Amino acid sequence: MKICIFGAGAIGGYMAAKLAQAGADVSVVARGPHLAAMQANGLRLIEGETDTHVDITAEEDPARLGPQDYVIVTLKAHSVPPVVDKMQPLIGPETTIVSGVNGLPWWYFHGHGGPYEGTRLETVDPGNAQWDGFGPDRVLGCVVYPAAEVSEPGVVRHIEGNRFSLGEPDGSKSERAQALSKALAEAGLRAPVRPRLRDEIWLKLWGNLSFNPISALTHATLDVLCTDDGTRQVARAMMVEAQQIAETLDIKFPVDVDRRIRGGAEVGAHRTSMLQDLEAGRPMEIDALVRSVQELGRITSIPTPTIDTVLALVTLRARVAGTYP
Repeated sequence: MKICIFGAGAIGGYMAAKLAQAGADVSVVARGPHLAAMQANGLRLIEGETDTHVDITAEEDPARLGPQDYVIVTLKAHSVPPVVDKMQPLIGPETTIVSGVNGLPWWYFHGHGGPYEGTRLETVDPGNAQWDGFGPDRVLGCVVYPAAEVSEPGVVRHIEGNRFSLGEPDGSKSERAQALSKALAEAGLRAPVRPRLRDEIWLKLWGNLSFNPISALTHATLDVLCTDDGTRQVARAMMVEAQQIAETLDIKFPVDVDRRIRGGAEVGAHRTSMLQDLEAGRPMEIDALVRSVQELGRITSIPTPTIDTVLALVTLRARVAGTYP
């Protein structure tokens, strides 16, 4: 089984290191100083008190790697459409594209059934770049739970979590899903195959939709924005609007809104990824985490007044900072 991880930053690097430790045939596509460090010295993974080193095949040009059985995409959502053409040398007749990207996935309505089957989402796949360039039949969904960071080029520090939930768009337990699940399990990662992966996508998105933009606007950590009366009510209103959309699409939430917010508060003084991107001057995941839910509101004819307001504010904040096109 040949596995290529496209975008071997923190999460991709963590997964690659674990697979390489287990003896898998794994390669990575990366760039910049991180790539140069991996090519020169291999990949170093720090997990608590454990510090390990693996040699790994790392390239900037996918053409040097050739067709793969699995291409696991761990880029940020807005970074994927521009590189679809670049990824083509990795894709053979039987290649599976594993979409380990935050937010609402571009393939969401493939295999969904019902009146929205085949609907395409412009906010996360402008110009149908992925739908046409990969083909939705190739895709295997993945919800990423671990937290990690690139502490310096070539070095990934694992913070917490080891679960990568997998799921076919149509909910089936396919051979390809089970084979990848087994490979990840042999690498010490949890990779359950879920028949209702969209439920997990929404549970994670529920928090990202609200907590991320509010933190970028206020610079507050999760414990503060989830307990302050004002920002808590804004987050709750956004989540209620999202829940109405999701339940229209047959999503089942295992917890209620208030419990989900309490869970955010219990994370503690955490700076969300969107706030970290703003402070670092990196592009922010506004479209995948917020604008995509607004688009679903339009598709399902469900009003999203609070989401619309927060989206307008965080978009302008990002544009002023030069972190949104």
